[in-house]
Amino acid sequence: MGTIPDDTTPLRAGLKQRHLTMISLGGVIGAGLFIGSSAIIHEAGPGAFITYGLTGLLVLLVMRQLGEMAAARPSTGSFTDYARMALGPWAGFSTGWLYWYFWVIVVGFEAVVGGQMINKWLPGLPVWLIALGLLVIMTAINLMSVGSFGEAEYWFAGIKVAAIIVFILLAGLFVLGLWPGAELSFANLTEHGGFFPNGLAPVLSGVVVVIFSMTGVEVVTVAAAESKEPGNAIRKAVSSVVFRILGFFVLSTFLIVVIRPWSAITPGESPFVAALDGIGIPAAADILNAVVLVAVLSCLNSGLYTASRMLFVLGGRGDAPRWMTAVNRRGVPVKGLLSCTVVGYGCVMLSALWPDTVFLFLINASGAVFLFVYLLISLSQLRMRKRLEAETPGGLTFKMWLHPFLPVLVALAIAAVLISMGVRSESRIELLQGVVVWALMSAIYAVRKRFGPSHGKPSNGEPNDNPTHGRSKPSAAASH
Repeated sequence: MGTIPDDTTPLRAGLKQRHLTMISLGGVIGAGLFIGSSAIIHEAGPGAFITYGLTGLLVLLVMRQLGEMAAARPSTGSFTDYARMALGPWAGFSTGWLYWYFWVIVVGFEAVVGGQMINKWLPGLPVWLIALGLLVIMTAINLMSVGSFGEAEYWFAGIKVAAIIVFILLAGLFVLGLWPGAELSFANLTEHGGFFPNGLAPVLSGVVVVIFSMTGVEVVTVAAAESKEPGNAIRKAVSSVVFRILGFFVLSTFLIVVIRPWSAITPGESPFVAALDGIGIPAAADILNAVVLVAVLSCLNSGLYTASRMLFVLGGRGDAPRWMTAVNRRGVPVKGLLSCTVVGYGCVMLSALWPDTVFLFLINASGAVFLFVYLLISLSQLRMRKRLEAETPGGLTFKMWLHPFLPVLVALAIAAVLISMGVRSESRIELLQGVVVWALMSAIYAVRKRFGPSHGKPSNGEPNDNPTHGRSKPSAAASH
């Protein structure tokens, strides 16, 4: 079975339901929404909110597939374990390391972004020094306990969610003509070149860009394994994905393009600030910059947590050094966490030394990597359904809709997005670099399989669900 926290598992059940609820709510809110949406609006025009809707539908379906497996078998390894069960050891190895790669690069990237933001307020401090300071602070929080991570993320996510809700309320009042000096008008949707000023193609191709701003929704399926009721938490989180995407992405983007002409949105500058300026909110830029900084710290916090838990799982499955499974008395995989921070520090240094070469390669390659993970999730669910139904007759209560037709359609849609990345000159390099990273992971797996030690997999073909090798204290988990 999955890695459900119990007396035999070194990880503690330190996350409460309110932590998981807020993580699931705020996990998708980041700089990709607050700032990155400007590029989509600039490309697609007023129809940008349709791009977010289409992308949200794809993410929702992938999450439903993942939710089916995770609710039936909660596991800290989440989709890496399901890929191993459904598609074999290579799939589990490559999915785990691809996901780890994505998040450790994000950790370095977010630290640099946070450093750049604080540098605007404190120009006397160099960006690299601020970034290192942020990494140290977030590392300290994660080292305390999983509860400390959950509490920090609870407040980070709470601020982000509150900011989006306040924006939607203010913008909604303005659009409906209920704000002082405002009138009911949707003219900006059609007056500046039409609803699709650049045609329908940018609306569809924008899915490639938007999907990366929605990464993070799957983190709750990893974190839920360190809660007392993982199955219930996963069902709640996955079921609410549609409302989060509709509210946070689709509705907020729609309100922006109604308030401001799409042609007045500058790529790289927050359209939320532009909309608030249009409403007449004083100090809108400073307020939103503070919120974006919180979003950056939230992503940095989640990235360290997720990457360290993935190393823990990989170590337990024999795909990483066994000492990655060692935990302290508080149930924290310290060595794995510190290993992730070393990569983060390296990324910060690379960004300082070669911002336009090595670091840029790492960032670009991480984009397509996440789509590869989504594709493997979809293929895993297609293979796992019969197995889960056979093992738990009548017990599979949280199912993917219209199986197998809809899952096949989802897999084809993800493949289409990857193909479109290869067709579009703007994203072709990201796809190629992502393929290079995946090929490298596969080559390492092949070498290890041929010359390395045997994988830590039980004889029945199941993942090693309770990795205990390297625990600092066998009774650490029992104290929870």
